[in-house]
Amino acid sequence: MNANTTTHPAPPAPAKTGWRGWAGLAVLMLPALLVSVDNTVLSFALPQIALDLEPTSAEQLWIIDAYPLVLAALLVTMGTLGDRYGRRRMLLLGATGFAVVSVLAAFAPTAGLLIAARAGLGVFGAMLMPSTLSLLRTIFTDRDQRRLAVAVWATAFSAGAALGPIVGGSLLEHFAWGSVFLMSVPVLIPLLVLAPILLPESRDPNPGRIDVVSIVLSLATMVPIVYGIKELAVAGITPLVGVLFVAGILFAVLFVRRQLRLPTPMLDMRLFRQGTFAGALLVNLLSVVALVGFLYFVAQHLQLVVGLSPMQAGWALVPGLVAMIVAGLTVVPIAKRVPPRVLVPAALVFSVGGYVAIAFGAGDLAVVLLAFIALGIGIGMAETVSNELVLTTAPPEKAGAASAVSETAYELGAVLGTAILGGIITALYRAKLVLPEGLPPAAAEAARETLAGAIHAAEGVGGELGAALAAAASHAFDAGIVITALIGAGLVVLAGVIAAASLGGSRSKP
Repeated sequence: MNANTTTHPAPPAPAKTGWRGWAGLAVLMLPALLVSVDNTVLSFALPQIALDLEPTSAEQLWIIDAYPLVLAALLVTMGTLGDRYGRRRMLLLGATGFAVVSVLAAFAPTAGLLIAARAGLGVFGAMLMPSTLSLLRTIFTDRDQRRLAVAVWATAFSAGAALGPIVGGSLLEHFAWGSVFLMSVPVLIPLLVLAPILLPESRDPNPGRIDVVSIVLSLATMVPIVYGIKELAVAGITPLVGVLFVAGILFAVLFVRRQLRLPTPMLDMRLFRQGTFAGALLVNLLSVVALVGFLYFVAQHLQLVVGLSPMQAGWALVPGLVAMIVAGLTVVPIAKRVPPRVLVPAALVFSVGGYVAIAFGAGDLAVVLLAFIALGIGIGMAETVSNELVLTTAPPEKAGAASAVSETAYELGAVLGTAILGGIITALYRAKLVLPEGLPPAAAEAARETLAGAIHAAEGVGGELGAALAAAASHAFDAGIVITALIGAGLVVLAGVIAAASLGGSRSKP
């Protein structure tokens, strides 16, 4: 060796995180559980809400969608605020606001006020999610520990989806629908107490600037498009629908152009130039659309057509949600050997089969349960692989932005699942509903709006006429399920095609 050669010692290995960090991980799992439970439990409460508040069909869709719509629109913005002002501070602010607004939602006297409360929950929920993942990276500096911590944190979403029907069904069995909102309070109290003790404060020393114009443009993009989908489902093709879609597309173009020109954009659009990144994101979005849309109409079928109680309906869907969790975990070793462009389409074959079974299963309860298991297997595998590809294909310095984009896709998928498949089945239900003669005008009006309205009106009318109305409404709803399920199968096929074309041939990284 040359005497003049200077050798530099290798950098020290990152310190291992002790019990305090793992306890902090348990605290950070609480918001993930809460958000996931909230995305599934409301579908089970919707029939009771519809009977109590008597929303229109459009208001019923907005009750579901106001929360994920606002959440998705503000995720990237709140992530930027957390970088600037402190991620733990943003987490605590979000938890406090979420708890307070949950109480307001539980006692909302009208559909309009419930929609407003759901939008408020979206604002504070957007403060929770980006902060949790950012804090995990701060706590776990060792790569192997961090990888395990992120995997455990991610399973909280699937666990929450499984717990949602059980917890929600149990609450609805014994309490009013407002209880599904109040359950967030005991979940968030431990977070507010333990987070200041167990979680360190962290912020970006060089945060990007807050661009108000970008925030406004992102909201102006999403709201008109989703609202246009809802109007299309309820009123058909109208001039308003065209204006809404054109406005949304115009603002989307302006948003993208601004992000490309800013030196520190709110959302780095260059990430989408990578085919694998964009393809994995689309697969993830379409998978969530398929899952949430399925839950939207199956939850109503099980309660209002089959006649199960909310708790029974919740337990009926648990096997499918458990299958989703198991599939998401077991696909990890398979992904090391099978290329994603082969693995993801193969997995989604299960989901296509589940939707086809629903379409031709004539509403049989056993068919519904088996179909959801098949759907869960495919989506569980596809989401695990696609989420990993979103993170691994992004440059290391863009990992935070990639995480925010992935979470945004999840919430946008939840919005579109209800807006597209929920809107389609609403339109088909109204088109196929044949009301029996002799109904009072008020009962006929309620029956045309929603299935829940029809069942409630049938109970009020009573006798043979009421039974005829309930039968007609159930038949119209199940007839709509056939076409909606086939459309859902088509969306899953599209996800498979995108995966085969864009995810490349390289195996997932271990």
